[in-house]
Amino acid sequence: MNKLLLTLVIVSQLLTRNLFGQQLVDVAESTLKVGGLGEEVFYYGFSEGDQLIFNFEEINRKELKEIEIVELPSSSKFMDYKIKMIQDKKLTISKTGIYKFRFANSALVKRVCKFRIQRIPSNDATKNFNTSVYWRQVYDTVYMTEQEKYLIRADTSIMNLTDQIAKVHSQTNMNGAKTSFNFTFPENTVVWSYYIGVNQGGQKAYEKAAQEFSGKAVPLVAKMPGYGPLAALALGGVSFLSQLQSGEDIDFFIVDSDNVNLFLTGQPFSYIKKGKVINDFSKMTLPIKGTYHVCLSNDNAISGVTVSVKITAIQVSQIWGLKAVQKMNILSRQEPYLKN
Repeated sequence: MNKLLLTLVIVSQLLTRNLFGQQLVDVAESTLKVGGLGEEVFYYGFSEGDQLIFNFEEINRKELKEIEIVELPSSSKFMDYKIKMIQDKKLTISKTGIYKFRFANSALVKRVCKFRIQRIPSNDATKNFNTSVYWRQVYDTVYMTEQEKYLIRADTSIMNLTDQIAKVHSQTNMNGAKTSFNFTFPENTVVWSYYIGVNQGGQKAYEKAAQEFSGKAVPLVAKMPGYGPLAALALGGVSFLSQLQSGEDIDFFIVDSDNVNLFLTGQPFSYIKKGKVINDFSKMTLPIKGTYHVCLSNDNAISGVTVSVKITAIQVSQIWGLKAVQKMNILSRQEPYLKN
């Protein structure tokens, strides 16, 4: 009796295991449309030891280009091409994880498909395994080395563009009462200044400013080549220049190359700066590139005048280098996970 009872127990356990081993648990069953040249993807989780059973059918018996089952992150477990139907395809799950089911359509028209995914649990403990896949935002910190420019030094230099005396005839002079001359900004000009003075009074006003400047300027600054009243004016310093209140005047214009001939021929023209002055001076931040013209016009019917014109430009040449800089980038991504 004992041997018989033992035999019955063993047989009973084997039958129970066999019946449980064949217990099918539905994971997903769906009808989907895969658009022309499109792709549909689904994710499900499986427990170690599961038997995955996959069935597929294209409802209109047309071919679907590709079906693939991938164990994340990138291990392809099954792939088939030009499929109309798949019956009871079984895969053994070697480790608990997430599986991607990919349906790809290479046709221009949609495909209507049905699929069913089931699992046979390996034991009673995994019978209620949660196959749902959830998503969370994950942030990755990545350090990258980049080459970054940095300023080694900035060299400042002074260039006197114009220092001349122009004769402007009277209105009745057969040579005409207008004259012009050009100047060109050097590369890396950042600011400039001008001085215009009529006759000896205008010249002397500048000479007086230069004398005061040389006696009172900060010695270290004054040693810069070309540094004088106009350079100080351009750089925002004390120039000692002053406006005259009496004397012959001149109409002046600063124009570009497109307008100089219009000025000389008496046609309407555009200008950047103008004035009717005995003397005048100013700091200019624009323009700083190209060639421009100083145009002078004398409205005196009898007397010609001499006009002193000085223009000084400030150049800043920047010397750049490269250095390696480590920068932190925070990248975000969606990550699938299971809740078992």
